[in-house]
Amino acid sequence: MTRDPLTLARVRGLRVKPAMTEFLYFMGDEMESNAELGSYGQKLAEDYLKANGFEIIDTNFRCRSGEIDIIALDGDYMAFIEVKYRRSLAHGYPREAVGYYKQKHIRRVAQYYIMKNRVRNQDFRFDVLEIIDTGEKPEVTLIVNAF
Repeated sequence: MTRDPLTLARVRGLRVKPAMTEFLYFMGDEMESNAELGSYGQKLAEDYLKANGFEIIDTNFRCRSGEIDIIALDGDYMAFIEVKYRRSLAHGYPREAVGYYKQKHIRRVAQYYIMKNRVRNQDFRFDVLEIIDTGEKPEVTLIVNAF
């Protein structure tokens, strides 16, 4: 198998523009797709939640309105959890990416989930699980009732 970054990028389905070639060679073997990083962040989040007593009901629930990363039970609450994973703080804290419109989409998906699964007599909340992975050990922060 080739280790050429341009070929690896094309195999992974990325469109390579001439301006990207220098960046791809700089990244080399460490180049990871957003999907790979997202899966890794999701796994860290699930492990963290299980270790803290959450019971995971569903992951990556999708409908026309959007997606909810994790749906879990925490005591008496059903928590709809948005996971944000970052490898640097160059673009701010991960929690800052959950703005008004993202919250609106998550609420719509949650309403659809509740209706579709006929959830009754349940308290709900919306959490954000932030993972900052800049060093050896990722820093995980759960923001309960984030919105």
